[in-house]
Amino acid sequence: MKAIIVMFDSLNRHMLPPYGGNEVHAPNFSRLAKRSVTFDNNWVGSMPCMPARRDLLTGRHNFLHRSWGPLEPFDDSLPALLRKQGVYSHLVSDHYHYWEAGGATYHGQYTTWDNVRGQEGDPWKGVVAEPNIPEHVHRYEGYRGWLFRQDWINRQYMNTEDSHSQSLTFKRGLEFIHTNRHEDQWLLQIEAFDPHEPFFAPQAYRDLYPHDYDGKPFDWPNYAKVQETRKEAEHCRYEYSALLSMCDASLGKVMDAMDEYDLWKDTMLIVTTDHGLLLGEHDWWGKSMMPFYNEIARTPLFVWDPRSGSRGLRCGQLTQMIDLAPTLLELFGAPIMPDMTGIPLTKALKAEAEGQRNREAVLFGIHGAHVNCTDGQYVYMRAPEHPDNSPLYNYTLMPTHMASLFTVDELRGIELAEPFPFTKGVRTLRIKADSFVPAHRMGTLLYDLAVDPGQTQPLEDEAAEERMKRLLVSLMKASDAPAEQYERLGLN
Repeated sequence: MKAIIVMFDSLNRHMLPPYGGNEVHAPNFSRLAKRSVTFDNNWVGSMPCMPARRDLLTGRHNFLHRSWGPLEPFDDSLPALLRKQGVYSHLVSDHYHYWEAGGATYHGQYTTWDNVRGQEGDPWKGVVAEPNIPEHVHRYEGYRGWLFRQDWINRQYMNTEDSHSQSLTFKRGLEFIHTNRHEDQWLLQIEAFDPHEPFFAPQAYRDLYPHDYDGKPFDWPNYAKVQETRKEAEHCRYEYSALLSMCDASLGKVMDAMDEYDLWKDTMLIVTTDHGLLLGEHDWWGKSMMPFYNEIARTPLFVWDPRSGSRGLRCGQLTQMIDLAPTLLELFGAPIMPDMTGIPLTKALKAEAEGQRNREAVLFGIHGAHVNCTDGQYVYMRAPEHPDNSPLYNYTLMPTHMASLFTVDELRGIELAEPFPFTKGVRTLRIKADSFVPAHRMGTLLYDLAVDPGQTQPLEDEAAEERMKRLLVSLMKASDAPAEQYERLGLN
């Protein structure tokens, strides 16, 4: 048996044709839906990028215990578990966060890995002189300004489709498939940074979306309220659409290889993303800073399983990223670890066929902001009780942020915490944390998707909120949430 994961970053479910999108050129996603099971109720777990990947590898949520960071020494990781089972795993990605301080323990879990350089602010090409950024190009200050400067340099080296890092990522993934097509017992993870911002696509894909625009180049929105003009915002959405169409073309090449080498008979294919992205909906750009509306929180998931041969079907069961590790362990006959809270997708399909539910609700969020849950109809977003968002701690043995180590000031108040059930008897460092998400001012929110699918009007329903609150507490307990999280959210 073999398996291929194709994972995109910030891929918007609602823009894809199989999920009702009709404005984006994405024929290969439609082709995929005909060859696989489309999951209609798939939700994010831990947000954003690397926390989602920790969910993927460990089969359990991590956002209640720490912010963005590496795999921990006590984590059970999918590639390492598969290696014990004699399964070869290979990662090829241009997602540069894997090679920063806050992601540096992930790629080493795979048997081999391949790193394609150049996305966003990847510190790739060294240019000391200030790059010639035209005055009319959209700019940012601070850390994002530094990323912007580096991106402007990097993209000068990716000025053809063949040299674009997405193209190179899929090319190397296809090389692995070609080389190992006759072998058995392998997992390939092809992971594209796209369509994450900046929305830098070759002209051929931009030409798919002709529109009247003569304003400043704008393919990188800030994580903030929309302040741009209607034409600027519309142009940025077209730039995203162009990059999504490029992702669709890359996906098509993987499917072509499966056709050519007759891999459908013995190769599982999983296509998904870590989260969506707001492109002006709810008057917001981006992710992380705002409540996790459905455009962010509901994600696409397509699965071809050669054991069942199910194709062209829809599954409405509640599923999440944490379900992928148990699914793949089951596929390869490896034991599912007791710390994993994910459920193999085979059980979701069985529940669907029997008219049952595989789970009552799912949990999702980002460290230090709203803690959210949904039962598929109601979405409950529980906000912190206090403006200072306290108490809040990181529990870790790997004190690194996204691109840096914890500072000395952060570490001065360090304590040893008692073990959690999933830390295998190991005590972790307990470090006071701050959140950059202004969740308190947004307040607790409740939505009924049956009557308000666009989440335009928060619901006031005491009985529904009380039920969702009970579900939230139950899910937090199942994830071994630290005691102070209940206090932070006013759930004591």
